[in-house]
Amino acid sequence: MGESAGFMNFLGEHLNQFFQYTAFANVTMGHLIMICVGMVFLFLAIAKGFEPMLLVPIGFGILVGNIAFLPGNETGIYEEGSVLNYLYFGVNRGIYPPLIFLGIGAMTDFSAIISNPKLLLVGAAAQIGIFGAYGIALALGYTGAEAGAIGIIGGADGPTAIFLSSKLAPEMMGAIAISAYSYMALVPVIQPPVMRLLTTKKERLIRMKPPRQVSKVEKIVFPILGMLFTTFVVPSAIPLLGMLFFGNLLKESTVTKRLADTAKGPMIDIITILLGLTVGASTQATTFLTTKSLGIFFLGALSFVIATFGGVMFVKIMNLFLKEGDKLNPLIGNAGVSAVPAAARVSQVEGLKYDKTNYLLMHAMGPNVAGVIGSAVAAGVLLSFLY
Repeated sequence: MGESAGFMNFLGEHLNQFFQYTAFANVTMGHLIMICVGMVFLFLAIAKGFEPMLLVPIGFGILVGNIAFLPGNETGIYEEGSVLNYLYFGVNRGIYPPLIFLGIGAMTDFSAIISNPKLLLVGAAAQIGIFGAYGIALALGYTGAEAGAIGIIGGADGPTAIFLSSKLAPEMMGAIAISAYSYMALVPVIQPPVMRLLTTKKERLIRMKPPRQVSKVEKIVFPILGMLFTTFVVPSAIPLLGMLFFGNLLKESTVTKRLADTAKGPMIDIITILLGLTVGASTQATTFLTTKSLGIFFLGALSFVIATFGGVMFVKIMNLFLKEGDKLNPLIGNAGVSAVPAAARVSQVEGLKYDKTNYLLMHAMGPNVAGVIGSAVAAGVLLSFLY
């Protein structure tokens, strides 16, 4: 009888010890909230088709990062020596974003801005969202470095947001990255009301001249001169802009097709998986759910609205100085953010609502790819005086 009781005590102690290691014993309300957030991300990606290549890895990463565990077993993403911590190194040290930019460069056609350089200015104007959010964040009490990292969300460029926040505010990087990618996916929801509010029906019906044919020489020379000019102005943006223009040269030179295909195919897919999963996992409730993190989501949405406002209004101002026939449709102004090609598609969809034969996509791609350059330049500017 004594042996039986001893065995039961032994079994009970070990079962209790095992239970202490399970997520059931360590879960908090914060973990459950974040798991629900991850489910929402997966729903938006799978059921609604909102940027699934980004939101599926991030959403699943949020689930992974919020399985509660007993600290000290090299399990969590912030525990040194854990597998997730090693994978997160590429985010934490800003390695993944330049590799993403290499792939983006290999996929990007700069013909639209080469044929119509005015569109570069539209992309630049939309970066007002970055500096507007930066100023508001400062006014709300964030430090200069934190405000700069938050402001970059307005560029609608996830890799750039990760790169800058890894330098300026690593403790806020999870919230900034999640905010940036969330609003990138919600571009079709956020931007159209602002575009309609700022434009008249007459302006929405403006037809733009077809872009001229761009020569192969121009396409090859552009990434070389673009890299030299932008990095001479903002050397701190070399990791992003250097890789962007290098990827584009691989594509446009036509003599490195295999390298370009690798950069825009398997490589960018692998990096996207690792970046999305680890960024999602970095949203551990114990470090993520803070007042500052919630403030980031408010400021991120505001920065997108400001960026859309800046792009559309700049086109309207430009039109005051352009002759009839040369005017730009203000609906392409929203595409100055660097959410490629989602923002350009929004311009196209909105334009077709008012004229089913007015195709704005090829024109909107100009400010859209200019926005990629502009957000990287803005990040370099912020880095130069805040880091």
